[in-house]
Parts: sequence; C-alpha cells; structure tokens
Amino acid sequence: MNVFTKIKLTATAATLSLTCAATGALALDMRGWNIHVEDYPVSIAMESFIAEVAEKTGGEVTGKIYHNGVLGSQPDAIEQVRLGVIDFGEFSLGPMGQSVPETNVVSLPFIFPSIPEMYKMMDGEVGEAIGKGMIAKGIVPLGWYDAGARSFYNSVRPINTPADVEGLKVRVMSNDLFVKMVEAMDGNATPMAFAEVYQSIKTGVVDGAENNPPSYESTNHYEVAKYYSLTEHLIIPECLCMSLKTWEKLTPEQQEIVMAAGRKSAELQRKLWQEREAASLEKVQAGGTIINTIADKAPFQAAMAPVYEAFLAENPDLKPIVDLIQGN
Repeated sequence: MNVFTKIKLTATAATLSLTCAATGALALDMRGWNIHVEDYPVSIAMESFIAEVAEKTGGEVTGKIYHNGVLGSQPDAIEQVRLGVIDFGEFSLGPMGQSVPETNVVSLPFIFPSIPEMYKMMDGEVGEAIGKGMIAKGIVPLGWYDAGARSFYNSVRPINTPADVEGLKVRVMSNDLFVKMVEAMDGNATPMAFAEVYQSIKTGVVDGAENNPPSYESTNHYEVAKYYSLTEHLIIPECLCMSLKTWEKLTPEQQEIVMAAGRKSAELQRKLWQEREAASLEKVQAGGTIINTIADKAPFQAAMAPVYEAFLAENPDLKPIVDLIQGN
C-alpha cells in the first residue's frame, strides 16, 4: 500500500488547483534542499524521487538536490520553501513548528506508541490533519519519511520504568518540551550542544543522553554510555515537501506524478532507514552495549500528563490533533 493511500487533502484541493487549470506544461527545473550527506537514506530516497519525476514527466520537470545543507540552515530552508525560493526539501517536523503549529504535536513525548503506529497514523487522518496545516502555510507534503525513534542511553543503569530516570543527568535538545519530559520523571535535564555530549558523558558532566540508534552508534556514544533503553519516547517524522508556489506551476498530470513519486520515495526511505537502524544496533551490541526494550510504556505515558497539560494550555487549537493520535 502506498504511504499516502489515505491522504486526500480534500479541504485544500480547490486551492491547490486554482492556478493549475490555466498553467501549461512548461519545463521546470527545481532546486531541492537536504541537510544530509549523499549516501544517507534520506538523500538516496530524494534522488530517487527527482529521477522518477523527470522520467515520468518526459523531462518536463527536473531538479537538482543540494545535499549537506549547502542552501542554508533547516529553519531558513523551510521559510525559503514557503516563499518558493527553494522548490522542495526534506525536513524534520520538529523545527517546522515555528512556521506550522500543527507539526508541534509530533514533538510531544510518547505521542506515538511505536514506529509502525506512526506510519499508520501519518499515512491516515493524522497526516491529513497536519498536512492541511502545512498547506495553509505554503508547504505541500509529498511523503512522510522515517527519522527513527529517540531512546535514552546512559552510563549508570538500564531504564525500564520512569523511576529509573530519577536522578540521572540527561542531555536533551534545547526545547522546553524535552526538558519537561525528563523532569516529569525526576531526572535532571541538561540542554547542551550535541558535539559536547561524548566528552560530557565520559567526564561525568552528564550520565547520558537520548537519540536514535544510528546517531548513538555513529557518534561513538556507545563507548561511554553502555546502557541503551528502547523507550522510543520521541518519534518525530520527517517530510518530503514542495513549495505550494512550485506545486501551483505544475499541471494536474504533473502534480499526480510528483505526488506518486513522493509516496514511492517515502517507501524506499523507510526501508533504507530500517536497514540502517538494524546495522547500528548490531554494531553497538558487538561493542558491548546492553540493550533493553520496554515491556510496558503506559507508566511513561502517564508520567507525561503534566507535560501534555502545559502544552495544550498554551496550544488549545492543537487538541483535536492530539486527541486524534491518542484515539487511534
């Protein structure tokens, strides 16, 4: 099944087709933004996307992807996509929250129970609801990519329950939601630059951090933090997106090709990401990491009640999307 089988975006269909009916099949050479290196799962999937579009449009719509963030930082690139300066890009929904409030929902801890459930929801009504918010801000989602799940790792003990976080000094990203997440489990949250984490764990400035398996492995954090607990507390999807301004330059036939290519690239990216994660976990286990899964995440989710209450008090308009996810 295609990853966007259930996404209709019906509420915005009229808006998206307003200029298309009058637009001829003009040649279009697009610029694409990507923060990753060229052999990364995201990068490979993006290249497959643009190749598919070029082939299926008979060379009418082509493009070049600029990897390694050479077209600017992620927040800047998101704004450039909104303005139509950059035609398409692949973004985390985390930093997109500054421009599209609806995307902030996926940064709530333990909002998705698992990666497969995230796929199901983003390919369905949840993705449709978030997508409508994105389109209203000038960004058309073409495919939901997988960025894995962030889990805790530390040098002290395995984490099986929220009580195991108590007293641990945990590096987190600079975001109040993530600080509150650790504090809700009586841990000590320490925002710091990612580049400082290895030495900080080694010297005891912090006990650990949290990230997905490829990041834990590729940074060698497993050398200084042997306990990796698969809490999967943050599952933040990424999106292959197109500028609405660029989308409106396409004919309906070209739009169909672009959307289908986006769906197909998402399927490829998810497969490649899962393979990369498996390889990373195998490597860290061979290096002595002790990995434990969480049998019951309900206590963790219950511990997040004050985090959700504070978030919804500040963002009452987002409650329907939170309810939609929690009701699935």
